[in-house]
Formats: sequence, C-alpha cells, structure tokens
Amino acid sequence: MSKLNIVLFGPPGAGKGTQSEFLINRYNLVHLSTGDILRAEKDAGTELGLMAQEIMGRGELVSDDIVIGMIRNKIEANNDAKGFIFDGFPRTKAQAEALDGMLNAKSEPITVMLALEVPEEELVKRLLGRGATSGRADDQDEAVVRNRIREYENKTAPLKEYYSAQGKFKAIDGVGGIGEITARLIQAVG
Repeated sequence: MSKLNIVLFGPPGAGKGTQSEFLINRYNLVHLSTGDILRAEKDAGTELGLMAQEIMGRGELVSDDIVIGMIRNKIEANNDAKGFIFDGFPRTKAQAEALDGMLNAKSEPITVMLALEVPEEELVKRLLGRGATSGRADDQDEAVVRNRIREYENKTAPLKEYYSAQGKFKAIDGVGGIGEITARLIQAVG
C-alpha cells in the first residue's frame, strides 16, 4: 500500500493543530511540523540545527536548503511510517518542488493538499478569543492578526495553484463543529 502523504494548510486560527491531531491518530501518520523540527534539530545540536540557530539568531529566515535537509532527515528516520502530515511546509513553490522531488524519488508522492478555509472575520474572532485566554501576544492585536492572515494568503496562493495543477488541492470548509470539519477532511482524503 502506498503511503498517505498530506499537506495541511490553513491560515492562523483555522484549526490546523486540532485537525492534524485527528488525522495523525486516524491514519497513523508522522507529524512533520517545521517549527518542531527546527527546535528539535537545534536542541540536539545537529549541524543543520546549529546552522539554523545562527541564522535565526540574526533574525533571518532559515534557507530552503536547511529546512529541506531537516525534512529529509525526518522522513528517512521514519522510513516505516504509513505516511506523513506536513504542517507549515512547504511554504513556497520552490519548497513544494523540492518536497515532490524527494518523495517522488521514493515513489511516495504527496497524496493530497487539504486547505482549511475560514472567512477572515471568523479567523479574527477566533484569534482574538484565543489571545484573550492564552496570553499569546500575536493573537491580541487585531492589526497584527489581520496582517498574519494577509501574509498567509499572499504566500500560499502560489501553492494552491501548484497543487491544483496536479489535481491534489482540496479546499475544506473550516467553519462548524470540530467533528463536522474532521468528517469533511476524512471525506476529502477518501
């Protein structure tokens, strides 16, 4: 049986964290979150982790080469996995092409790109609500919240086109009860 490789997308506040947990448990997938991987590599003191730490210490973004190297290491360390859920990666068309190259070489391509779609006003309401209870500074200022949503839309538009061209893009209505949204995702996976 071929591996189930899912790219999970959604703007801040769309419920990616909650929904990725359900998908991971249902399909027994390995969660690949770039933030988690960067922290783990840094904490482990790997060569890539030390390079990333130096770059982040200067306030710069970690290059595609380093991030892709870390993703490759994680995939190879989990060769027997039933599949992966990519969260926060790829972020650019170049990263998507590199990921495709890596997975296609193993004959384990991306199965589907699921994009949780939620209207901006609902996202703002959710994030400000989360900010009031979690204390996260980036969820407390409406202007910052709206800017994060715009950044997401601008950066991911090319990826929607990229996966649409492969027939792998599926938009999922991210409004409703958690169970309803989970059911829509499961139906989209097929």
